Amino acid sequence: MADKQAKLDFGGNTFDFPVLEGATGPDVIDIRKLYGQTGAFTFDPGYKSTASCESALTYIDGNEGVLLHRGYPIGQLAEHSSFMETAYLLLNGELPQADELTDFNDTITRHTMLHDQLNKFYYGFRRDAHPMAIMCGVVGALSAFYHDSTDISDPEHRKISSHRLIAKMPTIAAMAYKYSIGQPFMQPDNSLSYTGNFLRMTFGVPAEPYEVIPAVERAMDRIFILHADHEQNASTSTVRLAGSSGANPFACMAAGIACLWGPAHGGANEAALNMLKEIGTPDRIPHYIERAKDKNDPFRLMGFGHRVYKNHDPRATVMQKTVREVFEALNVTDPVFETALQLEEMALNDDYFKEKKLFPNVDFYSGIILSAIGFPTTMFTALFALARTVGWVAQWNEMISDPAQVIGRPRQLYTGPTSRDYVPVNKR
Repeated sequence: MADKQAKLDFGGNTFDFPVLEGATGPDVIDIRKLYGQTGAFTFDPGYKSTASCESALTYIDGNEGVLLHRGYPIGQLAEHSSFMETAYLLLNGELPQADELTDFNDTITRHTMLHDQLNKFYYGFRRDAHPMAIMCGVVGALSAFYHDSTDISDPEHRKISSHRLIAKMPTIAAMAYKYSIGQPFMQPDNSLSYTGNFLRMTFGVPAEPYEVIPAVERAMDRIFILHADHEQNASTSTVRLAGSSGANPFACMAAGIACLWGPAHGGANEAALNMLKEIGTPDRIPHYIERAKDKNDPFRLMGFGHRVYKNHDPRATVMQKTVREVFEALNVTDPVFETALQLEEMALNDDYFKEKKLFPNVDFYSGIILSAIGFPTTMFTALFALARTVGWVAQWNEMISDPAQVIGRPRQLYTGPTSRDYVPVNKR
């Protein structure tokens, strides 16, 4: 916090507004009293120049390609940490000691089962329902089954509901997949890791044992870490806005899932994979690269560049290595995956892409990894929601604990009709 002031000349008067300084990043002009002092609002569609909250969770510098969770670079966490350790960090502010991590793992493991009556809830959906539709409904319904942890004013309730959401989301997602393909639900196995358990619940069957492949387990864990939190994006802002009204945490997470479902937010890795399928084989890559360079051609290389990162995507570096580990472990020979690897190499060495800073992003790699593991594209966003639940829960907890938090109420620039008198229908 600094003593700097920003001056605004408006309506013949000068107004001073304090300038706030964060731990890092740009200064922020505090305009909370703008309307009261001037009678005017700001206009910022999409809130691209507006800080909606104060947060100590995640920091992004898009120009430099930096992503930090509680100060730790995302590359170090993805390379050396585990998803459970990263979840603990986001929730508690510090990396856990060995005994704290053991206790946290045990707590999450004990909460993985769903209330048995929720199994019947799935059968209310059509068999071809999108997994995100099912997840929206099931997560929202959790508040009807877990009344003992919905008092948001009670820190212990918030802690229990946070653990329940993180623990049950893999079970909910796996059951959505099983329901869509007509296979029986697999109950959690407490002897497995968080990620290994999810893989077994998704791809295992009761008729035979399921073997977790270490390279695949590690790849999924990394994908979860890389998608755990990403500052005040659309779905996180939705969770915070819903939570600002005092809604229970299960309802807030269902709102976040609904927002994430939008193709502009959670569907980027699916779009990247569909593009690779359209290209088809490596020999067709030069043609599509030329199309991507033609501004009059609607074709775009999906999975390159990023709305936030104007340099490289720091999450992509780890995924670049992980792709090759998974392909080797699964002996992948699909031409789509060969196309992905060659497209990556050609784009990285093309002057046009280097000048435009169109580097492969995390979605380019995660889509082909998830497809190689065996996930259909309809599950991609559901997996994103599973991982992002940790961030949503941490952001929700931070918001509830913030004494400056008030119910969200954006204003508007009204452009409709001004006051006019009602005319009866027979005189119009």
